[in-house]
This record gives sequence, structure tokens and C-alpha cells, in this order.
Amino acid sequence: MPRDNRVADRNRNTPVTWRRRWLLAAGVIALLAALGWGLYTVIEPAFQTRIVITTGADKGIYRGFAERYAPLLKRDGVTLEIRSSTGSVENYQRLKDPASEYQVGFIQSGTTVPQETDQLQTIAAVSYEPIWVFYRGTAIVNRLAQLRGKRIGVGVPGSGLLEVSKVLLGYSGITRDNTQLVETDAPNALHCLQEGCLDAAFFIGRPDAPMQQTLLNSDLKLMSFAQADALVQKFPSLKKVTFPRASTSIVNDSPQTDVTLLAATALLVAKDTLHPALVYLLLDAARTVHAGEDYFTPLGAFPNLNTDEFPVSNESERYFRSGRPFLQRYLPFWLASFIERRLLILVPFLAVLIGAMQALPRMLESRIKKRFVIGYRALKQLEDEIWKTPQPSAEQVSQWRNEIEQIDAQASQIRVPTRYLHDVYALKQAISVVRHRISMASAGLNG
Repeated sequence: MPRDNRVADRNRNTPVTWRRRWLLAAGVIALLAALGWGLYTVIEPAFQTRIVITTGADKGIYRGFAERYAPLLKRDGVTLEIRSSTGSVENYQRLKDPASEYQVGFIQSGTTVPQETDQLQTIAAVSYEPIWVFYRGTAIVNRLAQLRGKRIGVGVPGSGLLEVSKVLLGYSGITRDNTQLVETDAPNALHCLQEGCLDAAFFIGRPDAPMQQTLLNSDLKLMSFAQADALVQKFPSLKKVTFPRASTSIVNDSPQTDVTLLAATALLVAKDTLHPALVYLLLDAARTVHAGEDYFTPLGAFPNLNTDEFPVSNESERYFRSGRPFLQRYLPFWLASFIERRLLILVPFLAVLIGAMQALPRMLESRIKKRFVIGYRALKQLEDEIWKTPQPSAEQVSQWRNEIEQIDAQASQIRVPTRYLHDVYALKQAISVVRHRISMASAGLNG
């Protein structure tokens, strides 16, 4: 190596002060702090104490479900803001809009064609929704085809009932071309049936709902679906259910036979951005509201995950497998959520911090060792040159002496922790060995 380059290489062994070490440590700490703050800002907004739900008509079954959820959620400090809609189809349109305020809603099975881009998930199937067809007249109607050419109420635009009724009528050859299909709400359909401006009408709801009770206790006739098995095979989103004889009145034996109905399933659906902690609260509320037995389901049949219309929430799968998360079982919701949120931030932060704390000493040790390596490298280059010059000139010996003193001076300026002092003196001892070689070369010159 040329002499100028060797000297320059030796000169790189400048002392590294503790100030530079502290600057390095401060930089690492600042980086970790920035990482922690970044995680916090990402996770913090995800936690909410407010849920906006889209339901259905003001006096409909979905609205009733939501009104029963609200006080249960309120106990855990979560406000359920209820928004009415025309029904299942409008609820779906609201939820699939990523910019909308709606986070949760009820969707009736069989009324939508979900897309992979919807980013919606099923929290749970919560209830059967029986479909009732009431009609006027003396003749017994047990097939929808018998209503051809009549005036039929089929629900309102945006409702799941309208979609289902049109599909069922279509299977029976009934269209707008051969039958008067009237889009109207339940109260008006009841009024028109009683006044004679409709011959039949579709309704949906639980048998204990006010509208169903009014219909069942009226003079109108309830259709039993004789073709229920075939219709369910064609329309798998529906289920065949039975309304037992005398369910309306045992005294009056009403109805006087078992009535076969078709039922859709009410699904509690949410955007996949809904915070997992809120999913668990909604599942608890759904279990409280829907777990009871009724005409169509035994105790505990709902809520369940027996649906494939939308992807099922991961939290729902865990809930039905093992219940609420550990912290939420034994701590108040606000405290469990607080701890979970902080853990989400602290765990990765601590992992990075521990890694940095383990790496920092090794980095510092490497920098310290590098100073000694530079000194030994310069010393070895000088010693090799001495051995390769058996008859040095006076100028060469003088240059060697200057270089060894320069190396010695730089070694004396190295600032290291106490545990590395033995490395300093080992380097000085090596310097003494090379200095002795130079002395011997000088003595040979003088001799």
C-alpha cells in the first residue's frame, strides 16, 4: 500500500466521544418513539363508543331488534344510533358504501347478491322472518299460481319482502304482465285487503308482532304453502317452517290446521372495519335478544352462523367457539378495551425496543473494536515494511519513527469504557514491539 494511503487509513482512527454515542442512542429512542406514536394513531381511531345501525321501517321487526339492542350496549358505554330505512335492500346499499356512516345493519337472506368488493361480514344470523300471504274470498288458496290475475300487495321498494315476493311469484308464472302487483307497505296492504282493493298480500314478521297479530285475528285467510319443499329447493335462502294449529287462539282453535310457511333469515351484517370489541358486544346483545324459543325455533337456536351469504366475521367464529376474549369476560368493557388497545401498541413497541436494546451494545462494541482494528492494521503494515527492508536508509528509519509515534499518539487518545482498557494496553504493548524493531534497524544503520 502507498505510504500516503496507509497514513490516511491510520488517521481514520480518530477518537469517538461519548457525545456521539449518546447521539446514536437518542436517535434510536426517537425512532422507537415515532414508531409507537404511529401505531397509536393507527389503532386509536379504530376504537369507538358509537355504532350507527340501519334497520327498517319505524314499526318493523328490524327496528324492534335494534331498540332492544340499544340498552344492552348502553350498559357498556356504547351508544347505538338507529336509522330507519325501507328495508333489507336499502340497508345493503348503505352498508356497502365505504363512505357512509352506517356500520351495522339487518339484511334479509335471499334479497341481495353480495360481491367480494362489498367488504361486509356477517356477525350472526339472528332470527327467522316468516313470510305470510293473506287473502280474501271463500276458496282455499295453497299455491301462489292460484293468485294469477289478482291484485297482490308485494311490499315497498327497497324492502327484502318485495324482492322475495317477486321471486316466489315468478316461480309460479306470475308477472306484472298477467297480474296486478301493487308495491305498498304493510298497513296500507292490510287496509286494502279489508276494503277489497287487494285480493292478497305478502307480509313478513314474527307472529307476535302487532301487524301479524292484527292479521291473524282478522277475517282474512292465511295461505299454507303446499309447495314449500319445492320452493325452498329453488330458493335455498328460505326455510320451511310450521305455524302450529291453534297458535293464534287455543279457545277458538285458530288456525284450525298447521300452516306451512316460508321464512327468510335476518342477518346482522357489518362493515369489516367495525372494531372487534364492538362485534363481541353486538354478539352478546344478539344472544340476549334472540336466544329465546318461539313458534319456529327451540331455545338457543339463534343467534348462529348458519349462513353463507356474506363472509363470517373472525370474531363471530371465535365467539361461538369459545365466547368473549379473556379480558372482556372478567373486566368492564371500557377497561378491557383500554388494556387491549394499549397492548396492541405496547407489544410490538416493546419487541422493537428489546431488539434495539440488545443490538445497541453490540453496535457500540463493534465501533470500539473497530478503533483497535484500525490501529493494529496500521501497525502490521509498518512492521511488514520494516521486515521487508533489511538495509533501510536513514530517511526510512526516520519516517518509521514518525509513524510509530503517530500510531502511539492515536492509541493514547482512544476513549473507551473501563472494561476495554486491557485492549488499549495490549495495543500499546504491540506498539512497543514495533518501536523496538525500528530501534534495531536504526542500530544496524549506525553500526
